[in-house]
Amino acid sequence: MSLSLRTLKIALSTVAAIFIADLFHLESSISAGIIAILSVLDTRKTSLEIAVQRVVSTILALGIAAVLFNVLGFSTAVFGLYLLFYVPSAYKLNVQSGIAPCSVLVTHLLLAESTALGLLFNGLSLMLIGAGMALIVNLYMPSQENKIADIRTQVEEQMKVILFQFDHFLQNGIEEEISDKDLVQLNHLLEQGIRLSRAEAENRFIDQSYYHFRYFEMRKSQARILEQMQWNLKQISIPLQQSRILAGMYYLTAETLHEYNPGINLLEEIDQLTDVFRESDLPETREEFEKRAVLFQLLNDFERFIQIKKDFYDEYSKEWFAL
Repeated sequence: MSLSLRTLKIALSTVAAIFIADLFHLESSISAGIIAILSVLDTRKTSLEIAVQRVVSTILALGIAAVLFNVLGFSTAVFGLYLLFYVPSAYKLNVQSGIAPCSVLVTHLLLAESTALGLLFNGLSLMLIGAGMALIVNLYMPSQENKIADIRTQVEEQMKVILFQFDHFLQNGIEEEISDKDLVQLNHLLEQGIRLSRAEAENRFIDQSYYHFRYFEMRKSQARILEQMQWNLKQISIPLQQSRILAGMYYLTAETLHEYNPGINLLEEIDQLTDVFRESDLPETREEFEKRAVLFQLLNDFERFIQIKKDFYDEYSKEWFAL
């Protein structure tokens, strides 16, 4: 949610909550506005969950406070005792989001030195109005589908750039330089995609799908492997025959990398390449042996890279046809 939209929602929900509280002649109507401010959150799902938690927390807080004030009287010490009972209870029931606003409502009882039913109803009504207005304004959530699709395209293009870079390095050895900036940019895009896709899913009460979120999580797992592969590549200072073969695999992957490509053919190519590596003549020098070992590790990492995508394809291919 953008800052401008959040600001507008906070202003509208606050004013509306106070206006409605005044309309019903509730005491401390400004508290309804404060509760609305605290209840405008990033997604519809989060807003609904917090609203329910705070209503339950209000009932709990007012109930504990009413018992203690009636038995022990109205004093700051008793208010402290109320907190000793209420706070751990709220955490145990997982309604701790209401601790601050609900305790403010309890202070209204303390200041009035009364636990009359009307005051208890007043406190609960303030919570319902404040949280309710926040829920209403949060019904408007602009879709992020276009932005998510754009980031998805950028992620795939960035991964292609990195794979082409790996290809060039294996072809030319130390004459090529491997830059970290592309991986940094890729991870930045993935974090954006994960954040937006999670919010988009949580803004849907009906037909909620975490497909886009899982997609970016899948690419994040692949990015971690790319980081390991990049580190291993830097250990290779001389071009070998096998390195050029592996370079061709990177090039082919970059050319065919796409959201809907399962990578099955690539896995078959990797199996064939593994056989080629194993049947190759033994290295003649220690340096060649070490570089060959790194290449074999790169091949194993690359197989994991493709397998992650295939597993994702197997799990979500049916959902693609529904999107």
